[in-house]
Amino acid sequence: MLTRLRHRAHGQEGFTLIELLVVILIIGILAAVAIPAFLNQKGKAQDANVKSDVTTAQTAEETYSTNNGAGSYVAASGSSNSLTSIEPTLAQAMSASGTEQLAVTLAAPATTSPTDPTGASSTVAYSVKATSPSKVVYYLTKYQDGGVARTCDVSSASNPSGCNLNSGSTTLGTWGS
Repeated sequence: MLTRLRHRAHGQEGFTLIELLVVILIIGILAAVAIPAFLNQKGKAQDANVKSDVTTAQTAEETYSTNNGAGSYVAASGSSNSLTSIEPTLAQAMSASGTEQLAVTLAAPATTSPTDPTGASSTVAYSVKATSPSKVVYYLTKYQDGGVARTCDVSSASNPSGCNLNSGSTTLGTWGS
């Protein structure tokens, strides 16, 4: 029995070149399928982070309004402003070197938002705008009557995964709360 095992072990010295090539081919096919799926998930995560930062900026803006008199809002950009003192996590999103370019703008009285998907004429209180690393531009527009519009523009986006396009549009859409 021992001689039979020695003979069997002696006859099998390694893998053939064909076997190695088949294994490399299988690994290559799996990588070709997995890498695009990974990159798509990475884009979705970046978009979710931007949308979260936009919502956080909205909360900070409402906190500012509560602390400084109802209806008073503040424009904000850059990493040091009134909103980042309320919510320090916004500093990175608002920094000039950041990838999101998050900014809050105030609208002049009696203006309509260019991002209002309904086309309704409402007075805008403030608008938050941020661009994701995949170049999707997210807007959150707060109206004086209390309404909020969440819109997005994918005209220069490489991966518009976080924007639900409006019917009949290839570039404008909405995003969830």
